Amino acid sequence: MKPAALVATVFLALVAVLHVLRILFQMPVTAGSIEIPMWASVLAVIGPGLLAVWLWREQLR
Repeated sequence: MKPAALVATVFLALVAVLHVLRILFQMPVTAGSIEIPMWASVLAVIGPGLLAVWLWREQLR
């Protein structure tokens, strides 16, 4: 696996895992005065998670 692809895969997987932890522990996140809804973390698990798996599988070929 190329170094840049490895870094991108690890970063995307880490983002997905951190959002899973946010969902599991029901941690509130506020940006300024706006509270970020929990459904946004669901999207942030699916999107980066799928991209990480896709990139990882692409590098195995």
